[in-house]
Amino acid sequence: MRRIVRNPARRNRAVSVRAVGAFRSPSPNPGSSTNAPCPPTSNPQPLARGFTLVELLVVITIIGILIMLLLPAVQAARESARRIQCSNNLKQLGLAALDCESSFGHLPSGGWGTSWIGDPDKGNGWKQPGGWVYNLLPFIEQQNLHDSQSGLSGAARATAAYQMLQTSLTVINCPSRRPLALYPSYLSDTSNGSYPAFGTGTAFNPASGTGGPAPATVAKTDYAANGGDVPTYDNSNNSGISGWGPSSYAAGSSAAAYQGWLDVANVSTGVVFPASLISLAQVTDGSSNTYLLCEKYLEPDYYFNGQDGGDNENAYMGDDPDLDRWGGPGVSGGTPMQDTPGFNDIYNFGSAHPAGFGVVLCDGSVRVISFNIDPATHGHLCNRADGVPIDPTKY
Repeated sequence: MRRIVRNPARRNRAVSVRAVGAFRSPSPNPGSSTNAPCPPTSNPQPLARGFTLVELLVVITIIGILIMLLLPAVQAARESARRIQCSNNLKQLGLAALDCESSFGHLPSGGWGTSWIGDPDKGNGWKQPGGWVYNLLPFIEQQNLHDSQSGLSGAARATAAYQMLQTSLTVINCPSRRPLALYPSYLSDTSNGSYPAFGTGTAFNPASGTGGPAPATVAKTDYAANGGDVPTYDNSNNSGISGWGPSSYAAGSSAAAYQGWLDVANVSTGVVFPASLISLAQVTDGSSNTYLLCEKYLEPDYYFNGQDGGDNENAYMGDDPDLDRWGGPGVSGGTPMQDTPGFNDIYNFGSAHPAGFGVVLCDGSVRVISFNIDPATHGHLCNRADGVPIDPTKY
């Protein structure tokens, strides 16, 4: 018998062909469409599902609650940053005042009065009509601004003076109260004006119409010098010189005027007042127990319109409630307070901050004083030489 030898490869190919045929889809019937739908699968994909209205409202409510919880923290953080900036401003001004005392032997003079602005040709003593802000300009890197009128006269001097009055400085602006900008001068029209006829040395006189108005908008300051525990703004009872100041430069720098300024000094208890020349040696209560510069009170209704009597002129003028404040039981109001709508006070210290008002003492240290400070203690801190010990637990 003949033996048949089978080819294994051919056998495997046959099995493979049969296996493929077993899984091959049946051919479509003749005439049927080749686009016939495929039979449904045994595991269909689930349809996408969106939020319901109730779920959306719940999410929005949760987000709103989170915002309400976070907003006070954000506002507190912003106020803290503004408070730090304000304290830095006071620190710079305090150091500048101490540099002034070191250079000239006295703290910056308070100037002559509302009718006058700083004059670079009149020195830095009692004959300087500009107030403490003007006198500190060389010590806060503003020498050029201080000297801008120097050697000029007539229209050129008037132009330079107007430019100075319209130069706002960050260092005298509290960011919690209002942005750094120019604000209206309530006394900018000639019927109420109180500014010198630039270049003539003559103060504005409402009766005769001489002199000139201020610019419509001017630089302001949110800080005031310590005038003491007795207001000396209107000096007519002490020296014959009103709060407006002398009528001319000659009248304010004469021998008679000098005696008048001395009469003011004899009743002034602070460190800055009209024509003041106070040295640190005269702060006998101690430089760490006496205010130098503080934040001033303003009525919020008048922040932007210049109609507050303690904020209605400019930062470079002479002695005025815009630049000097007082404190203690003998002062109207007596104690500092937070800026309050509807309440006007041109004599006291205060601030826009909720925690208290910032001060720099005569030793250059900066403190935040509570609005609840004991009125008597507040008055002692305003008086440079009353000899009363200060209890640090009361402020």
